[in-house]
Amino acid sequence: MSDGPTTPGGDRKGVDPVTLEILRNQLESVATEMGHVLIRGAYSPNIKERQDCSTALFDSAGRMVAQAEHIPVHLGAMPDAVETVLRKDPNPGDVFVVNDPFAGGTHLPDVTLVSTIAPDGEGIGFAVSRAHHADVGGSTPGSMPPGAREIYEEGLRLPAVRLVAGGEPNEAVLDLIRANVRTPDEREADLRAQRAANSRAEARVGELLDEHGSALLDAFDAVIDYSRERVEAEFEALPDGTYRARDVLEGDGVTDDEVPIAVTATVDGTTIDVDFAGTADQVAGNLNAPLSVAKSAVYFVVRAITDPDIPPNHGCYEPVSVSAPEGSVLNPEPPAAVVGGNVETSQRVMDVTLAALAAAVPDAIPAGGQGTMNNLIIGDRAGSFTYYETIGGGFGARPGRDGMDGVQVGMTNTLNTPAEAMETEYPLRVERYALRPGSGGDGRHRGGLGLERTVTVETDATVSVLTERRRTAPAGLDGGEDGATGENLVDGDTVPAKASVDVEAGTTVSIRTPGGGGHGDPDERDPAARDRDRRDGKVDDR
Repeated sequence: MSDGPTTPGGDRKGVDPVTLEILRNQLESVATEMGHVLIRGAYSPNIKERQDCSTALFDSAGRMVAQAEHIPVHLGAMPDAVETVLRKDPNPGDVFVVNDPFAGGTHLPDVTLVSTIAPDGEGIGFAVSRAHHADVGGSTPGSMPPGAREIYEEGLRLPAVRLVAGGEPNEAVLDLIRANVRTPDEREADLRAQRAANSRAEARVGELLDEHGSALLDAFDAVIDYSRERVEAEFEALPDGTYRARDVLEGDGVTDDEVPIAVTATVDGTTIDVDFAGTADQVAGNLNAPLSVAKSAVYFVVRAITDPDIPPNHGCYEPVSVSAPEGSVLNPEPPAAVVGGNVETSQRVMDVTLAALAAAVPDAIPAGGQGTMNNLIIGDRAGSFTYYETIGGGFGARPGRDGMDGVQVGMTNTLNTPAEAMETEYPLRVERYALRPGSGGDGRHRGGLGLERTVTVETDATVSVLTERRRTAPAGLDGGEDGATGENLVDGDTVPAKASVDVEAGTTVSIRTPGGGGHGDPDERDPAARDRDRRDGKVDDR
């Protein structure tokens, strides 16, 4: 997209451009520092190692002012959680906890803390942290049961309630949480880390208020206006028109029937309207996604096709409207099961939205990426441990270069769990962790390679997988070949894309993740690049 200015021009809300740029960076640094506090203070490997968490600052009206560059599916849905809290009349010293997908959450393992920022005793905004907790109860360890039909099977459901009221911890709520999860000490420690992150935000914002006075509050409005204007300019440069795409999910965990996801994106001047009419009705299984999750996926695409230097905040999304029919898989009615919607359906929403806009911005859209988070959960029902991980795969080839190998793609942005941490924290032994040769689609530019992660479970446990792209391959683009599909194995036997099995000690579990699609005619690939692929072992010559 355009190479627009990175520094605001002209006064906004009485804030001169230089001061605004300083304040914008200071606010974003506060959100980033929140993330550092949360990650360093957390107890569970899923947060402290994989960094499966997100942090952001909001103004008193519930608009996102600044965010850390964490998990896309978390950040785009955070405003709904703050909106829910606003209806509860938050006061200084209050900290709300919420994970209800029908009241501001995304899926139950993602627990959000919303704290009032009131450094001088008067609320001026909110600090928000969202973290994926490794277990919040439910019918299987890890709280992601592949065959769930109702949200009640997926774990403890918390509407927005005060975890801290006026600075005093609400022990009754904490007791309720501890009584309904398999790893209560770990959950309590991670919640403490989230509270510490939010408290750090209030302290830092207080310092900025002392330094800048009312200019800080003016900057909240000004930076949002600036981002909106930048995004509107980007949209205006796109060709007006209506763009459509369709893809499917591979069953909902209850049946193997395909679940269509359809999108119509309309570019009109400085706005984009994204409509999911034609998408399947809500399903019996857990791939239903709250509308906030669909919004997150669309917002991610907006960020992907516009200038990355635009400050990420509420203003980026004001020119974007997102809708889905009520009762559809992207706007389900309770008590629908939704845990897979956040992790898998969000990926397909991103895929179809990117595909639809490929005609408008062909130079910015890659071939299909792995299109799944490859969720693997291993734990025992007694609650001694719960391991959760999303596993990287192939990124689609781009118009001018190969795709990336073995990375998180799309709506997640986590690290992996180091083998040393896995074997220290859990009764698991890592047998293999490697790229999958030949899994990237061929093309002028090759798709990224998928991964193989193999572990031996050293105690009796329950293994759950929640995956996609096991039947439908990541698509190549502009003549490029499709990437390889993924595969799930237990003791060498293939298990379905969505499954939960009880295993005995010594069982081996392997996840082979999809590769990315290729871009362009394979006959046009540079021979030197093919030689390099062979030397690096990235192609399968067998």
